Amino acid sequence: MMTPDETTTLAPVDPAQQRKGRMIFLLLAIFFTVPLLVVVAMIKFDWRPNGKSYGQLIQPPVSIAHSTHWVSDQQQALPAFWQDKWNIVLIARECDAGCMQRLYDLRQIYVSMYKDMVRVQRVLITQQADTTPIRARYPDLLIINGQADQVTELGGLLSGGGQNTLDAHRVYFIDPLGNVMMQYGPDMEAKWIRKDLVKLLKASWAG
Repeated sequence: MMTPDETTTLAPVDPAQQRKGRMIFLLLAIFFTVPLLVVVAMIKFDWRPNGKSYGQLIQPPVSIAHSTHWVSDQQQALPAFWQDKWNIVLIARECDAGCMQRLYDLRQIYVSMYKDMVRVQRVLITQQADTTPIRARYPDLLIINGQADQVTELGGLLSGGGQNTLDAHRVYFIDPLGNVMMQYGPDMEAKWIRKDLVKLLKASWAG
């Protein structure tokens, strides 16, 4: 048996150090979450930090965060493809000539982001089975087409009771939390979509 002199005693925890640790954790949480929440609030309550926005707010708000079975055209599971990025998303039942032109627009927007390119992701959500022609032209595009029912459900959610978005070639912004925030019709010029995206990235540290 160990003698009392040989017993190892634990040093008492310094309450001041505990408080300091909790304060550092709280500040880090605020640093990473508050900017994103501010941007979400700005967009949901008429986003106008420096003039008007060109897109249309999604009303009522739509979240895809509950959906976890997205599959890429290469049969890769994508449980939360939107995380850590601001997503420019095109949704189309079949990627016809109009869809391909829109993908070109999105690529031009993307490359014009320069240092902010790492914060942005381009996504095509489609029911098209053969995506070989699309991938040949845009090899760095994230293509999701593995679950037709899921794509149909998303199209219904975003249609707002009107035209199903699968047939409308609309572009959407999805934030890093999975909230679908803005939409742009097929006639909206790429330069106006870019202006909104630039303002969004300036206002947010997230992504």
